Amino acid sequence: MEKLASLEEVLLNGGSSVNNSSDPSKTIGNENLTCYSNAGFFSILTFSWISPLLSLGNEKTLDHEDLPLLAADDSAYGAFTTFRNNLESECGSDLRRVTTLKLVKVLIFSTWKGIVLSGLLEFLCTCASFVGPYLIESLVQYFNQEHKFKNEGYMLAIAFVAAKLVECLPDRHGRFNLEQVGVRMQSMLVAMIYAKGLTLSCQSKEGYSSGEIINLMTVDAERVDELCWHMHAPWICVLKVALAMLILYKSVGVASIAAFAATVIVMLLNLPVASLQEKFQGKIMEFKDKRMKVTSEILKNMKILKLQAWEMKFLSKIFHLRKTEETLLKKFLVSSATMTCLLFNAPTFIAVVTFSACFLIGIPLESGKILSALATFEILQMPIYSLPDTISMIAQTKVSFDRITSFLSLDDLQTDVVEKLPRGSSDIAIELVNGNFSWNLSSLNTTLKNINLTVFHGMRVAVCGTVASGKSSLLSCIIGEIPKISGTLKVCGSKAYVSQSPWVESGKIEENILFGKEMDREKYEKVLEACSLTKDLEVLPFGDQTIIGEKGINLSGGQKQRVQIARALYQDADIYLFDDPFSSVDAHTGSHLFRECLLGLLKTKTVIYITHQVEFLPDADLILVMREGRITQSGKYNDILRSDTDFMELVGAHREALSSVMSSERIPTLETVNISTKDSDSLRYFELEQEEKNIDDHHDKSDDTVKPKGQLIQEEEREKGRVRFKVYWKYITTAYGGAFVPFILLSQTLTTVFQIGSNYWMTLETPISATAETGIESFTLMVVYVALAIGSSFFNLVISVLREIAGYKTATILFNKMHFCFFRAPMSFFDATPSGRILNRASTDQNTIDISISYLVWVFTFILIHLLGTIAVMSQAAWQVFIILIPITATCIWYQRYYSASARELARLVGICQAPVIQHFSETISGSTTIRCFEQESRFNDIHMKLIDRYSQPRLYSASAIEWLAFRLDILSITTFAFCLVSLISFPNSITAPGIAGLAVTYGLNLNELQYNLIWDLCNLENEFISVERILQYTSIPSEAPLTIKDNQPDHSWPSFGEVHIQDLQVRYAPHLPLILRGLTCTFAAGAKTGIVGRTGSGKSTLVLTLFRLLEPVAGQILIDSVDISLIGIHDLRSRLSIIPQDPTMFEGTVRSNLDPLEEYTDEQIWEALDMCQLGDEVRKKEGKLDSSVTENGENWSMGQRQLVCLGRVLLKKSKILVLDEATASVDTATDNIIQQTVKQHFSECTVITIAHRITSILDSDMVLFLNQGLIEEYDSPKKLLKNNSSSLAQLVAEYTRRSNCGFGT
Repeated sequence: MEKLASLEEVLLNGGSSVNNSSDPSKTIGNENLTCYSNAGFFSILTFSWISPLLSLGNEKTLDHEDLPLLAADDSAYGAFTTFRNNLESECGSDLRRVTTLKLVKVLIFSTWKGIVLSGLLEFLCTCASFVGPYLIESLVQYFNQEHKFKNEGYMLAIAFVAAKLVECLPDRHGRFNLEQVGVRMQSMLVAMIYAKGLTLSCQSKEGYSSGEIINLMTVDAERVDELCWHMHAPWICVLKVALAMLILYKSVGVASIAAFAATVIVMLLNLPVASLQEKFQGKIMEFKDKRMKVTSEILKNMKILKLQAWEMKFLSKIFHLRKTEETLLKKFLVSSATMTCLLFNAPTFIAVVTFSACFLIGIPLESGKILSALATFEILQMPIYSLPDTISMIAQTKVSFDRITSFLSLDDLQTDVVEKLPRGSSDIAIELVNGNFSWNLSSLNTTLKNINLTVFHGMRVAVCGTVASGKSSLLSCIIGEIPKISGTLKVCGSKAYVSQSPWVESGKIEENILFGKEMDREKYEKVLEACSLTKDLEVLPFGDQTIIGEKGINLSGGQKQRVQIARALYQDADIYLFDDPFSSVDAHTGSHLFRECLLGLLKTKTVIYITHQVEFLPDADLILVMREGRITQSGKYNDILRSDTDFMELVGAHREALSSVMSSERIPTLETVNISTKDSDSLRYFELEQEEKNIDDHHDKSDDTVKPKGQLIQEEEREKGRVRFKVYWKYITTAYGGAFVPFILLSQTLTTVFQIGSNYWMTLETPISATAETGIESFTLMVVYVALAIGSSFFNLVISVLREIAGYKTATILFNKMHFCFFRAPMSFFDATPSGRILNRASTDQNTIDISISYLVWVFTFILIHLLGTIAVMSQAAWQVFIILIPITATCIWYQRYYSASARELARLVGICQAPVIQHFSETISGSTTIRCFEQESRFNDIHMKLIDRYSQPRLYSASAIEWLAFRLDILSITTFAFCLVSLISFPNSITAPGIAGLAVTYGLNLNELQYNLIWDLCNLENEFISVERILQYTSIPSEAPLTIKDNQPDHSWPSFGEVHIQDLQVRYAPHLPLILRGLTCTFAAGAKTGIVGRTGSGKSTLVLTLFRLLEPVAGQILIDSVDISLIGIHDLRSRLSIIPQDPTMFEGTVRSNLDPLEEYTDEQIWEALDMCQLGDEVRKKEGKLDSSVTENGENWSMGQRQLVCLGRVLLKKSKILVLDEATASVDTATDNIIQQTVKQHFSECTVITIAHRITSILDSDMVLFLNQGLIEEYDSPKKLLKNNSSSLAQLVAEYTRRSNCGFGT
C-alpha cells in the first residue's frame, strides 16, 4: 500500500512519476490485502466481503488508500501479460497484422473463464424468471377455489419465492462477473494502446494527435467495457423468446404465433434505427476526435494564445467543431428516442396483437391465461429492448474496435536503424557509413544525405549549421528515431539524450533527475552542482521534492533545461547527445554547464553536442558543419577555420557580434576582473539567486508547518458527501428554465395509469374460467383495451420527445458555458491544472451529459411511478402487505443511504483516477524520444499499469457495492412478495376477485426488479451526476479581467509613443507561493531599446507576463503612455503589444493560419512578412505555398523555423511595443544577426524590450536592466555599466569575451 500511496501524492495531483521501482510484481497487488481473493463461499455469495469498505465509507470520506488492492487476475499487469501473449500467438511477432476479428477473439480468449461463468449464471437466471408466468394461471384457479391438493396454495407460494431466489442470486453474480470481465478488457486495451504509443514512428504520429489517442483510451476502450454488459444478450434473447412462446402456447394456443410475429416485427423495426445510431455514433466520434485534438493543442499552448489575444478565435474554432457534432448528436438522440418509444410500447403492442388474434380466431380468454400472458409480455420486453440495443452497441463497439485496430496497425519505429553493440566491444562509439535518412519515406526530399561519421570513445563532437540544416535530425538518427533509407549505423554503449525543447515529467524534481535509477547521494550532489541546480533547490519551498507542474510550468526555461541535463548526467551513459542545451540559459550558466558537465563530469565520455554558439566550438575534438542535410565540413576548429566555406559564415557572424562587444567603451579585460579558467569558484561569483527565493521567510522555521500549501499543483478539486440538490436543480432547470419537467412527469404518470387501467380492464372483464359467463362482448373488450393502449403509447411518445429536447439543450448549454469559462480563466488556472483534468471533462464527462443523463433521469422517474403503481395494485388485493411494506421500505432507504455514502466517493475516485492515466499518456507521447533513448519503456509501462489499476480499483469496488446493495434489496422485495402471497392464501378476501388477486401477484413478480432498478438508477444517476458536478465546477472558474471595458477603452492609436512606466511592482504566481518580483520601479522610454538580463529564474519572463497581464500584480502598477494597464480590457492591452515568446509555437493548420489566425491580412502582406523573416524562399519551395500543412506542434518545422514564424507574426502586427523573450535562443548566430537587423530596421521607432542570454542581443540596447532575485540590481545604458568593472553586466561581458577568445580548454 505504501507504493500505491506514494503514487497518490503525485498522480492525483496530475503527475506521472511514481516510485522508482519498476518491479512488475509490485503492480499486481498483494492478494493478502485483497478481500475478494480470500473471501469464503458465504461471503462471496452475499457480497459480504465488500462490507468492511462500505462500513469505512460511512465513518469517513473514502480515499484511494482505503481501497483493497486488486487480485492478480484483475490487475492490469496480470491481465495485459495474458492478453499480449495470446495476441502474439494469434498475430505472430508482428502485431501490425492484427485485425478487428483477431483482437476480439484474443480478448474473449483472455477472459474466457469469467465469460463462461457469467453465461451459466445468466442461463439459470433466465430459466427461473419464467417460473412465475408459468404458475400464475394455477394460482388464479386456486383463488377461484379450484384446489387440486391439500396446501396447494402454500406449495405454489414456496415455488414462486424459490424461483425468485434462484433468479436473483445468479443475476447478481452474473452482473458482477461481467463487470470484472469489462474492467479486465478495458485494462488490456488501454495498456496496449499505451505500449503502442511508445513505439509509434514519427510518420505514424503525424496521423494521430495525442487528443485522438486519448479518445481511444477514454471513449473507445470504455465502450468495449460497456459491451460486456450485453455480451450474452443475443443468445439470452433467443432463449427468452423461445421460453415465452412455450408459455404463451400453453395460455393462448396458436395465438402465440401472432405474439411471436409481433415480437419479430418490433425487433425488426428497431434494426434500421440501430443502424442509424451506429452511423451517427461513428460520425460523432470522428468529430469528437477532431474537437479533442484541437482542445488538446489549445491547452498545451494557452499561454501563447493569451499573449497574442487569440483565445476567443480558437474558442470559436472549438464551437464550430461542436456545432457539427451537435447536429449529429441531435440525430442520434432522435433515433434513441424512437428506439425507447418502441421498447416501452412493445409489451402493449404484442398484447394487443395477441389478444386480437384470440378474438379473431375464437380462442376464449380467461383471467388466468391473460395474467400469464401479461407476465410473459413483461419478460419479453427485455429481449425486445436488449437485442436491438445490443445490435446497436455491437455496431458502436465495432467502430471502436476498428479505430483501435487501425491504431495498433500503424507502423512502429524501425528496429534495424541502429545496430547496437555491447559496451566495450569496439573502440568506435558511433560509426555511420553512407547513411541516408528521411522523416517521410514517401517524400522525395531526403532529410539526411550520404552521412559518413566515425566517433571514437571519449571524443567531443560539436555540430553546427544554419537553421533547418539537419543538426537535430543527425542526433535523431543516432538515437534511431528517423527511418533509414540506406547505409549502416553502429552504436557501442548506452545513450543519454537532452532534447532541444526541454521535456520534464510532472512529479518531483528528484524523480526527474533519478529517472528510474537508485539514489546515490554523492553522485546526485555532484550532478546538481555541475548543472548549477544546487542554489535553485535551496530556495525552492520544497527543494528537490518540489512537484513540477505539467510541462514544467512552474520552472523557467533554463531550469527545465538544466533538470533534463542533470537527468542525462545521472544516467552515467557511454554516449551523450545534447541538442543545443545552452540556448535556454544565460552566459554564466552556459559557461558553467559547458565546463562542469562537458569538460568535467563527461570528460571521459563520448559527447555530441549541437550548438549555435561558436564560443563552444574550439574545445571540440571534431566539428561537423551541416547544410541541407549534409555534412559539408568536418575537422578541428582551427583546421576548418582556414577554409573559406560554410563554417566561416557562422564564425564570421559570431566575430561580427563579438566585435560589437569589444568596441563598447572601456570593456573590462580579463585581467581587470581577474577571471581565471582554473578557478572553478570564479563563475559562482556571477551566479544570481533563484527567483522564487523569499529572503524574509526562507530561514523562518515556522514555514515547515505550512509547506504542503506551497506546491503549485494542488490535488484535484473533489466534492465530498452527497451530490448537492443544487446540482440536480441546475441540470433540470438549465434548459428552458425546467419548463418541460412538469409535462414529462404528467405524461409518465398518465402512461402508467393507462397501462395499469388496460390490465385491470382485461382482468376484470374476462371470465375467471371457461365455464364462467362473460358480461361484455369481445369486440367491446378489445376496443376499450386498444384505446387504453394507444393512450399509454401516445404519452410515452410525448415523454421521449420532451426528454431528448431538454437533454440536448442542457448538454449544449453546459458545454458552451464550461469551455467559455476555462478559456477565460487566468493563466494561473492552467499553471496549476494539468490538461488531463480539463480533457477528461471535455470528453468523458461531456459524453455522459450528451447521451446518458437525460435517459437516466427519465428512467428513474418512470420506474418510481411504476413502482408506486405496483404497490397500489398489490395493496388493493392484500391490504396486509402494508404491515411489512412500511418497515421494509424504511430498511431499503437505510440500505440505500448506507451504500450511497461509499458509492459516491468511489464514483468520484473513478473520475479523479482517470485524469492521471490521460496525463501520463500525454506526457509519455511528448517525451517518447527521451524515454526510448534512455531505454525506459519498461518502467513507463509499469507506471502506466499502476495508474490503470488505480483507476480499476474504484470501478470494480463500485460494481461490487451495487451488487451488495442489490442482493439485500432483492431479499427484502422477495420478503414483501412472499408476505403478499401468504396473505392472499391465508386470508382470502371475498371482496377481492380472483383475477385481481392474480393481477397483484403478477405485478408482484416484478417487484424485486423494479425495486432494484429504482435503487440502481438512483445510485447510478447520482454517480453520473458527478459528471454534471465536475463540469459545473468548471463553469464557475474565476475569470480573467474583462476582454474590453467599454467605459475605458484606449484610443485606436494607443500606444502612440510606447513609454512603459513600472511602479513598485510586486508579483507572485499564486497566493501560497513567495513573491518573484519584489518591488520593481523603472521606466522604459518611448522608442528605446531595453535589454533585460539576469540569471535563469531571476524574474525576467515574469516581468513580461505581468506586462501582458497574464499575471496580475499583488501591488504596484504598470503605465503605458500614462494609461494604467490594469484599468483597461486585457484584449485591448494584448492586441496592442507584440511578443516573440521563449517557446516558439506553431499550431496544426497551414502557414497562413499560423501567421494570421484572425484573418486580418492579405496574401501580399503575409508574403512580405515571410520575406522579412527569411522564410519566404522556404515557403515558396513547398507545394502548398501559404497553404502548406503544419502538423501538430509544428513538428514538421525545425525549432529555428518556428522561431522565425513567430518573428513573422510580429512583423505583420506592427505594434508600438515589441517584447523579445529569448527570441533567438533556437537559431544560429548568423540568423540571430538577421533577426536583430530585421527588428532594428522595422521597429526602429518602437519600444523594444529584449530578454536574451546572448550578450550580443542586448549590448546595442539603449538601456540594460539587470535583475537579481526579483529586484533591480542595475539599470543604465550599457556604456555606463561597462565602464564600471564591478558591474554585473561588465562581468557578464568579460566572461563572454573570455570564452569566445580562449574557449574552455585547460
